[in-house]
Amino acid sequence: MATTRVLKVLALAGALALPGALAAAQPQPKAAAPEKVVNVFNWSDYIDPKVLEDFTHETGIKVVYDTYDSNEMLETRLLAGKTGYDVVVPSATFLARQIKAGVYQKLDKSKLTNLKNLWPEIMARLAKYDPGNEYAVDYMWFTTGIAYNVQAAKQRLGDKPLDTWDIVFRPENLKKFADCGVYVIDSPEDLFSIALNYMKLNPDSKNPNDIRRAADLIGTMRRYVKKFHSSEYINALANGDICLAIGWAGDAFQARNRAREANNGIDINYVIPREGTLMSMDTLAMPKDAPHPDEGLKFIDFLLRPEVAARNTSVTHFANGDITSRAFVDKEVLDNKSVYPDQATMARLFTVTGYDQATQRIVTREWTRVKTGK
Repeated sequence: MATTRVLKVLALAGALALPGALAAAQPQPKAAAPEKVVNVFNWSDYIDPKVLEDFTHETGIKVVYDTYDSNEMLETRLLAGKTGYDVVVPSATFLARQIKAGVYQKLDKSKLTNLKNLWPEIMARLAKYDPGNEYAVDYMWFTTGIAYNVQAAKQRLGDKPLDTWDIVFRPENLKKFADCGVYVIDSPEDLFSIALNYMKLNPDSKNPNDIRRAADLIGTMRRYVKKFHSSEYINALANGDICLAIGWAGDAFQARNRAREANNGIDINYVIPREGTLMSMDTLAMPKDAPHPDEGLKFIDFLLRPEVAARNTSVTHFANGDITSRAFVDKEVLDNKSVYPDQATMARLFTVTGYDQATQRIVTREWTRVKTGK
């Protein structure tokens, strides 16, 4: 009897185990592959949105795209620790000190097949901030100048050209535009270097006394400035809410295009003042803690394709760092000497290096004084 009970128990156990065994033998559905993602943090209004769609369509990599409107905002995120971003777009002067702070990883150039397209002169200038071009490549380069409503300027100045910083640094000129609105980019790096150059001082000076003198000069503008902001002036110009701005070339021509699309009769122009101005570069870099580095490199390489770089330039009106892209840039943009300056104008453009921490504190304090009068 005992033997019979044992056999029954074993038979029952085998029967109970059989469904599981059969199930295990059946082919199991494959686990879904994790979604490929690249997280990008870029300036506002700084890419052709269709480029993002095309990148995803070609690679299957989803682009999570966030924007900012100041280098300080980006730097705060980078220095705070884990950013969550794979590609960021720092200006070259900020890039230099951020490299020293150890927030970036070197680019794996073996995975960037389009490096051969980069503009030697622009990369040489960028090497001033990133020796050996190890951590970044140029995305766009541009100037800071004067954008204005053509009709409003003619009403106030007649046929007097606006191709001089006298327009903004001489109160008797700037006050003529106060009634129709003046915006200034919220960028001490731009304004201090331009003011120093205007006063025939070294635009790259780190001397505290020079910085204070520049702040004193810029401070004479404050009573006539409606707002300090680095992106709102685009729509404000296009809509006729303001008539004058110190801003970036690409933004000025975006404003012109938006006014044309609205058919509102507003004509916007932009000039590089004859005294010279700051040439800036925005770069593509990868944070050290990028969660998707391979996807980040693929995104950077995609942006360096000549046709893609040209589309971004044609939409934003910022010159890009891909020399071969010029064959694909819209002719109106390519022939615009405020976007692609001629050699004589290039000779009047200067670059500046980043501030060390001690100088940055002085600059921040003086910029606050410029904007608040305190």
